[in-house]
Amino acid sequence: MAAIKIDRKISKYRVQKPGAEPAPMPAVTERTTSHGGKVVRLTEEVQRPEVLIGSTYKIKTPVSDHAMYVTINDIILNEGTEHEQRRPFEVFINSKNLDHYQWIVALTRIISAVFRKGGDVTFLVEELKAVFDPRGGYWQPGGKFMPSIIAELGHVIEKHLQTIGLLGRTELDEHQKKLVDEKRAEFEARAKQTDAFAKSHFPEGAQLCSKCSTAAVVMMDGCMTCLNCGDSKCG
Repeated sequence: MAAIKIDRKISKYRVQKPGAEPAPMPAVTERTTSHGGKVVRLTEEVQRPEVLIGSTYKIKTPVSDHAMYVTINDIILNEGTEHEQRRPFEVFINSKNLDHYQWIVALTRIISAVFRKGGDVTFLVEELKAVFDPRGGYWQPGGKFMPSIIAELGHVIEKHLQTIGLLGRTELDEHQKKLVDEKRAEFEARAKQTDAFAKSHFPEGAQLCSKCSTAAVVMMDGCMTCLNCGDSKCG
């Protein structure tokens, strides 16, 4: 048997059985399944297609005069096969508020890089939802508290991952549903507590004033003004 000199580092090898034809090494981004199909793994080598499908979510917070629009685009892997899968590929955040421009650009690039890297990207949800604003959070319409704008961005990504099937939706079991229904019926029957803003003489939908802590801030002459203490962002 003739000696063969190997002048490069061995990265892969395969044992060839006697009489068998040499099989080609599989590509780095593909693997063969037991059904004979090929599954393409999402790695940094995956090129961006010309067209991506996605969804845009609106975030309107009481701490900012302008809304934020979050667009998450998805890539379809193994399209047309039984292993077809939709995964997030990139994210864009747009807003008229330039106060947050730097961290918005940095966050979109980091999140998009994590999406393109592949693997389990669901950890981003908990990481973003755990960010708290040192100045305090805010309440969404409907009574849900948000500790920060970043946390609400985490909720948006969580909603999108649930929509495309990467995250399961958390649902109450029968015992929990029964307990919630009982407590709701008990509360409605008692009907002794009223909303703190129910008898307010200020306009409906007024925001909370950071100076006097009264829900009396409204838009007046193009400026947010408190009808209780007169505090105004315009000075």
